[in-house]
Amino acid sequence: MYFVLIHTDGTATGLEDGPPAVAKSRLSHNEPVPPAPFTEYTARLAARRQAHESLTRRDASIAALRLVLFALALGVVALAWRGAVSAWWLAVPATAFLVLAVHHDRVLRARDRAARAVAFYERGLARIEDRWQGTGATGERFLTEAHPYAADLDIFGKGSLFELLSIARTQSGESTLAAWLTGPAAPDEIVARQEAISEMTGALDLRESFAAEAAAVGTSIHADALVAWAEAMPALTPPWLRWVAAAITAATVAAGLLYASTGNEVPFLWMLAVQSIFAAPQAVRVLRALHGADGPARDLHVLRHLLAVLERERFSAPRLVALREQIRAQGETASVAIAHLQRLVEMHDWQHNAFFVPIGLILMWGTHVAWAIEGWRRRHGHLVAAWLRAVGEFEALVSLSAYRYEHPADPFPELRTDASTLAADPSSASGTRARLPALFVGTALAHPLLASARAVRNDVRLDAGQRLLIVSGSNMSGKSTLLRTVGVNAVLAFAGAPVRAAGLQLSPLVIGATLRIQDSLLEGRSRFYAEISRLRELAEMATGPVPLLFLLDELLHGTNSHDRLVGATGVLRSLLDRGAIGLVTTHDLALTAAHSDLAHATNVHFEEWFEEGEMRFDYTVKAGPVTRSNALALMRAVGLDV
Repeated sequence: MYFVLIHTDGTATGLEDGPPAVAKSRLSHNEPVPPAPFTEYTARLAARRQAHESLTRRDASIAALRLVLFALALGVVALAWRGAVSAWWLAVPATAFLVLAVHHDRVLRARDRAARAVAFYERGLARIEDRWQGTGATGERFLTEAHPYAADLDIFGKGSLFELLSIARTQSGESTLAAWLTGPAAPDEIVARQEAISEMTGALDLRESFAAEAAAVGTSIHADALVAWAEAMPALTPPWLRWVAAAITAATVAAGLLYASTGNEVPFLWMLAVQSIFAAPQAVRVLRALHGADGPARDLHVLRHLLAVLERERFSAPRLVALREQIRAQGETASVAIAHLQRLVEMHDWQHNAFFVPIGLILMWGTHVAWAIEGWRRRHGHLVAAWLRAVGEFEALVSLSAYRYEHPADPFPELRTDASTLAADPSSASGTRARLPALFVGTALAHPLLASARAVRNDVRLDAGQRLLIVSGSNMSGKSTLLRTVGVNAVLAFAGAPVRAAGLQLSPLVIGATLRIQDSLLEGRSRFYAEISRLRELAEMATGPVPLLFLLDELLHGTNSHDRLVGATGVLRSLLDRGAIGLVTTHDLALTAAHSDLAHATNVHFEEWFEEGEMRFDYTVKAGPVTRSNALALMRAVGLDV
């Protein structure tokens, strides 16, 4: 399948969907076709488990050998105490113990990495086999009641779209993915993400490596505090005092050498006095600069491992190339810059060594290290936020590329921005403002959160000729699921991800829904009031520069049938007059008759039937309004006397 972005200037950007899981972008290179996801994951999982078991056995062997060496060292000490051997023989077990400790540390790190890889592939197989619910991050902290569709479409929470997609482990990565799922991207941005995802779809080694490092990092990076420290005002000013400090220390060292060679201590004592006079007024600010860097340095040390993975890769997709450039710091990579800060913090730690204290006092060590840290902040502090954004965006792209690899049958959507289809905005009486007409045409759409074996696929067409679908049917027949299917696939499309469909064409849209409107006891607000408040928000959204896709479940069912019919018809007419498209579900057959009063509205329905005393559903959309109701029969079937 070929997906294309048609620009308003007549040019087109295209991407070809290569079988079965990797797409070839407009770039010159061709990505290799990856093996079947289940087969590859199973093989890699077995290999990582075997490696973990082998490293665990090696860990036990090394631990036992370290005990032997320790016992041997005690024996040498005992023999040396008795004068049987020279104390220098203690160097043999001590050296062997140190070498073994270094090797043991490497084995432990490799074992932990293998364990994280095992968890990575176990969760990947769970996603492929549709048993992923409850295994990942839910992203509930991103859920806000005011959002026009996040709660309605199960974007966050247990069993949500976020949990299905996210393999991000840092706060920055989760925040970026959450932002992509709650706000549609611009068309060019969508294509840029698709290209990046296409290039990374088969890059399983990269995803494993990045996920392993991110799992070790977790959410331990305090992003807000880190950026605040990096971009804060200088703690030491003015800058020229740094060179005064250097000159004083140089003079002190020269006076000390003079004292050592001639015995004349006067210049040395004078310079120590000058140092004290110079350092005393800055002491508090120096300590603030030194101790203020401890936490950020730890966070940056953690971030450094993720940045190093990104720096090692070579990409062709423009977005990925831009991300690599984003983490370069004035000619050096971010990981190198962070290593420099780490060395400075380690140099500050030397002051805590009792043997180094006199040397540190003579050299004004803390003052110079503090100025060096301030210099690091001046050179690199403004880049820290960009490093965090780069890691966050890369984690979001990694998550979507994993989803594409694991669902090779899901294509990228075709985003239509064709200038030839421009029409006057219906909300503008003068017609001076032009925008694209709304379009959503999905073939064999399915809900991504449903197991593939259970999901029933349906076609949905919303365009200039058919802008509203009135969906009727009984409870449990599939009406709300159809709305969520349309909405979630639109969310995926505008995030740059593949969609669960045989094909999907759509124009730029904003999304609004009323599937999960709740009352609020604390706010003294009824469900009906909450619903009409949301409808007012959707009406305002429909007047914007991008058409609205609305998904209204049981519209105004909290009022009497007369007011409901009049109000629902009026709301729908208002939305359609403003160029919106969408679906509305109803139990009320009177609303299905209102399609004749609404331009470009069509009735569709879901059927159900009784079989062997049970209600059956096929969850397939059929033309026209529902013609029968089984509500009374169902009540009688459960024993109610009606």
